[in-house]
Amino acid sequence: MAPAVADQVCLMRSAERLTDHLETPALDDRSYRVIRLSNQLEAMLVHDADTDKASAAMDVNVGAFSDREDMPGMAHAVEHLLFMGTKKYPTENDYSQYLSSHSGYSNAYTASTSTNYYFEVDATARDGQASPFYGALDRFSQFFVAPLFLESTLDRELQAVDSENKKNLQNDMWRLNQLGRSTGSPRHPYHKFSTGNLETLRDLPRARGIDVRKEFISFYESHYSANRMKLVVLGREPLDELESWVVELFSGVQDKDLRQPRWDDEQPLTDEQLLTQCFAKPVMDARLLELTIPSLNEEYLYESQPSRYIGHLIGHEGPGSILAYIKENGWATELSAGQSQVGPGASLFEISVRLTEDGLKNYRQVVKVIFQYISLIREQPPLEWIVDEIKGMAEVEFRFKQKTGASKFTSRISSVMQNPLPRQWLLSGSSLIRRFDAKAIDEALGFFRPDNFRLMLVSQNLGPELDQRERWYGTEYHMERIPQDFLDEIERAARVKGEERLPSLHLPHKNDFIPTNFDVERRETKTPAKVPKLIRHDDGARIWWKKDDSFWVPKGNVVFRMANPIVDATPANLIKTALYCELINDALVEYAYDAEIAGLGYDLRPGRFGLSVQISGYNDKMGVLLDKVLSTMRNLEVRSDRFEVVKERLLEEYQNWDYQPPYKQIGDYGEWLGSDTAWSNDQYLAELPYVDVDEVRRFIPSLLAQFHVEGLAHGNLHKDEALRMANLVESRLRPRLTPYSQLPVRRSLILPSGSNFVYSRHLKDPLNINNCIAYGLYIGDRADRSLRARLLLFAQMTEEPVFDQLRTKEQLGYIVFSGEWSLATTQSYRVLVQSERTPEHIEKRIDVLLANFGNVLTRMTDDEFETHKRSLVQRRLQKLKNLGQETLRFRQHIGSQYYDFEQVDRDVAAIEPLSKKDLADFYEHYIRPESATRAKLSVHLYAQKSVTELLLGQVADSGNLAIVPLLERFFASCDVEANDEKLRQRFENIHVTQTDPDIILETLRLYLSADLKLDEVKVALVVEHGEMLLRSMAPEQVDGTLSPHPLVKTSVESNQSDGFDAGQSQSPTIIDDVRQFKASLAVTPGTRPVRPLCDFEELTPKL
Repeated sequence: MAPAVADQVCLMRSAERLTDHLETPALDDRSYRVIRLSNQLEAMLVHDADTDKASAAMDVNVGAFSDREDMPGMAHAVEHLLFMGTKKYPTENDYSQYLSSHSGYSNAYTASTSTNYYFEVDATARDGQASPFYGALDRFSQFFVAPLFLESTLDRELQAVDSENKKNLQNDMWRLNQLGRSTGSPRHPYHKFSTGNLETLRDLPRARGIDVRKEFISFYESHYSANRMKLVVLGREPLDELESWVVELFSGVQDKDLRQPRWDDEQPLTDEQLLTQCFAKPVMDARLLELTIPSLNEEYLYESQPSRYIGHLIGHEGPGSILAYIKENGWATELSAGQSQVGPGASLFEISVRLTEDGLKNYRQVVKVIFQYISLIREQPPLEWIVDEIKGMAEVEFRFKQKTGASKFTSRISSVMQNPLPRQWLLSGSSLIRRFDAKAIDEALGFFRPDNFRLMLVSQNLGPELDQRERWYGTEYHMERIPQDFLDEIERAARVKGEERLPSLHLPHKNDFIPTNFDVERRETKTPAKVPKLIRHDDGARIWWKKDDSFWVPKGNVVFRMANPIVDATPANLIKTALYCELINDALVEYAYDAEIAGLGYDLRPGRFGLSVQISGYNDKMGVLLDKVLSTMRNLEVRSDRFEVVKERLLEEYQNWDYQPPYKQIGDYGEWLGSDTAWSNDQYLAELPYVDVDEVRRFIPSLLAQFHVEGLAHGNLHKDEALRMANLVESRLRPRLTPYSQLPVRRSLILPSGSNFVYSRHLKDPLNINNCIAYGLYIGDRADRSLRARLLLFAQMTEEPVFDQLRTKEQLGYIVFSGEWSLATTQSYRVLVQSERTPEHIEKRIDVLLANFGNVLTRMTDDEFETHKRSLVQRRLQKLKNLGQETLRFRQHIGSQYYDFEQVDRDVAAIEPLSKKDLADFYEHYIRPESATRAKLSVHLYAQKSVTELLLGQVADSGNLAIVPLLERFFASCDVEANDEKLRQRFENIHVTQTDPDIILETLRLYLSADLKLDEVKVALVVEHGEMLLRSMAPEQVDGTLSPHPLVKTSVESNQSDGFDAGQSQSPTIIDDVRQFKASLAVTPGTRPVRPLCDFEELTPKL
């Protein structure tokens, strides 16, 4: 229980009040207080009377830069282990269970110099009980008071760290970032590998005789101190009550009076690394040029932030800019520039250019253009009017800043609190520029010299031989000094003056898109409207509108969907539509950039059955931008040279789709298989090379000739403005409007009762080691509210157990999701896991988990059942935080064609009367693996090689001991601590590719039972995993006749041991022919409004 009010005055004496007055946005109705406890822990308290979610975040000023050199990833491992039980709450998942039962969740991340922990939970107490926030805060505080670092969870959490690392091994962002770090100065911690893996955190340290658990505890004790911690607490409670909680719960955090970790004597890049060029090969098809410039440290320059002036000019995309010039020459499509603080006392400014094929050949020219533009900036004194524009827009953005999610806010602000800002500027300090400082800008520009940079060129097709491999991610690269002739050319470019400079380069003009009208007509309403009005409804158009009555910002969101059935009629048509949209975007880059930096943007893209255009931002000049976009759509001149650039870029995107992480691919396969009419990425990719510029020119008139318009105008917009913008679509594009009745009916496929389908694909990335499964159980009609309520409640009940069992306990993978999943007209229950284990194995484990959940449901008390219902209701009733969230909700309901704007309330009404019997019946019919009425479709994505197979390619194929390194990795994955000497003796006459698999497995059994003296159950499990591994490594040697040991259970026997008989479930039907599979299934009824559309109409214009 929270302390009594009588004790609060005494408790609050232990805290020093730093400020009650923070600089806040104009619409911010929260109250704030910043305090410092007697142990030097600093905290911001936030009272939000209307919040439905409470949250806290702790930022600890220690991160990966403080890792031991010989144990990379220590800070990250401590972040994982800290959650695993405390002295006061020793059960390892007590914290996650508590949060889950109160509609909450938690997360954490490790950065270079800080580790950030956060959670959110229901903000309101139930039925006279104590606030759930206090209970969550109590559990959270104990991580920093008395964590246990439970021995029983150590290997599991290190496996989780390893899985997290492996999910990123083929991610170019991680690979290139680490390459930049690894090739930095070895004397600065910037060079370290921050994530860690099993090798760095467990296997190698143990081989050196290190007790890794003691090392993690030592790291915690050496670096976690109250004076390094910044806490943010946000709740409905008054500030005094929040303060009393913080004092009570966090005063026990020990203050060790530690100094801030700093490395002021070293820099990330020194003379050894500067003036080098690195050629690197990415996983995806991409061409990037990156310049990295050690820059002015702005740690204490928060009032002027001079790098924003430089970044604004170098990164500008309007006329006269670097991008405008290199884009017109066909060398590049994108450019970004900006500075980052890599640690105390060190900053790096990065310029990144996305090159074309021709730009790759001319990368030297691109670099010289950049330095010519830098010379242009340096040629004249800093311009105050440019800083005033940046400063003015920053003030506008802060003034009208809307709320974000509770945990997003607390996590971000706790991190900001580590900066040396005046405490009253904690909310605004990093956002606002407070003064023009020409001297600071000149000083910052002094770092932009031709002798103070390094260059990285990224492409799959590079000239030099890539003779090096980055240690942690395996990125192939070649590093060399920049040739002197190239340096001489750069030097000349940096010194160029006046007429010698490229005439196309010049500084930007004044921005006419900067908004000036911020009037908001605020009419208070007792209950904000949940439904937009249908203000135009005829054969050719439906226009929806809602004047903002909740957020009161001078912004709006307008979206028009132009439905034309030809777009999705064939994959080729959608590709032509995508090319058309990209050509429009390409043509508008210079014009739209001014709008973008003035807080107004547009989005044009193809979609199912048409294309959509959205304008979002300050409503002052919204109509101007929409007019320009529509005019360009109508009058586009398709240039052959720009078409080739755009086609090249689009081809990259479709090719790179196959190199995404598997869990990002698998949903598209599920949608393709479950939809009546849908195309796959392979089908799009097959068409793209054959589409030429003339085809697109011929296609555009038919695309715009006839369509049906459905639009939404939402925000600080009157009805007449919404109608005018709808009319603008018609007047600019001049189509013949298509009656809605002529549009295709959207339907999904019905999986028959008792079905069990499996669709399998091999991933195209040869170096990806992760498999993935999407295990989907068909539930039924998406519009069936009673069925949906049961599905949502079941998903709520299983969310934490699925994660805890499959990820935390079984360590099947780092990526584990479960919950409701919808297609156009159907709803399903889905479990998604990305793992090194095979999809078949994961599927068995999901079956076991779901089979055992029947017992959980039977044993569940009425109170526990009602707690789950309340938690789900609270989650469904979660408040919208800003205008964008409400627009998105409206868009989803309009786009679904159900127009179920009041779905949340209808869900709650259907959830509240549910009984345990309702859920038991639902489980028996749709979920229980043995059920004869269950319908399942699983998608299996297979890695081309396992981690062991990749290792095999790296182990010399000589000597019989080549199997030993493989077994050491294998035992680590099975949580078996090997005896190296006995392992070598036992396997001295065995070779993985030459010895009969039966002999390998029998030797393995003997080693586990006789040498390691493991119990029979453990031996059986490890041997079963070993047999699966052998099958994946050498399928030509290990066939179905491999005889199992009596202790190695078959899949049926193994599942029986978990209370589940797989033999009673339907054998899977393998989908070999997708068209035939779809043709064999019935389709659902089509999408239809949940209410007659006339109920939403307000057709009489009203201002």
